[in-house]
Amino acid sequence: MTSSKRILVTGATGYIASRLIPQLLERGYPVCALARQPQRLKSRRWFSQVEMTEGDVMKPATLKPALEGVHTAYYLIHNMSSGHGYTERELDAARNFVQAAEAAGVSHIIYLGGLADEEQHIAPHMRSRIETGATLRQGSVPVTEFRAGVVVGSGSISFEMIRFMTELFPVIPAPVWVKSKSQPIATQNVIDYLLAALNNHNGQGQVFEIGGPDISTYKDLMLHYARIRGHKRSFFLLPYVPVWFMAFGIGLTTPVPRPIAYALVGGLSSDSVVMHDTARKIYPEVNLVDFESATKEALTRLHPL
Repeated sequence: MTSSKRILVTGATGYIASRLIPQLLERGYPVCALARQPQRLKSRRWFSQVEMTEGDVMKPATLKPALEGVHTAYYLIHNMSSGHGYTERELDAARNFVQAAEAAGVSHIIYLGGLADEEQHIAPHMRSRIETGATLRQGSVPVTEFRAGVVVGSGSISFEMIRFMTELFPVIPAPVWVKSKSQPIATQNVIDYLLAALNNHNGQGQVFEIGGPDISTYKDLMLHYARIRGHKRSFFLLPYVPVWFMAFGIGLTTPVPRPIAYALVGGLSSDSVVMHDTARKIYPEVNLVDFESATKEALTRLHPL
């Protein structure tokens, strides 16, 4: 199948983009990709099949070439790694992008955000993800927003945090908020939803919470991972652990950079579950994968610890 719809994928060096781009190409879409450092992608097998554009959402003038002739744009950008003040930068970036998309005549924006109850007290990282979506929707271009929590796949930052912490510590020190609930989703299912939104127009302009079939606490996720790996693990629950201290430890023991760990750890203090299951009704073509199957598939792609 080939399509004349020109697709832009932003955040091309990121994890989800790296999984989405080859599947778009397989479906015959002409794909252009936006990255601040396109040279980082030269080793990708699909690099020569994609029109690469060097650009930065914080520099509006660089967006025009990337958006020219684009039908649908995937907004897969976050600024957590930039440290203090990233929440303001995320909103500025979204404003720049939607203004450029309007000027270019883009028909549709598909955005992947974070899963949390916006009516509750949530971490700045999660609040920023929700506000970024709201900022994108302030423009005239229809936006389809998907909100996901823990993404289960090799290379996913949230999954790698679970994997390394469980692999490295027979007794895992953790704050009491590991009892918060999560509804993890397989990477492929995230991609399935992002692809479905291209041609299933019933969800255009809506916000969807997406998750897999399993709901459990973060503690149980780690124990489930341990069982799959054949490890015995236990927890040493601490009444209070500062976020900065957890982020420091994660930065030392996992591949997750400390600024990103700081943002993500804060998000673990609240539940991340689907409360409105409209995605299943609008996109029935997506077949959800359970946590165990997604984990086993992810483990086939790993490098040894």
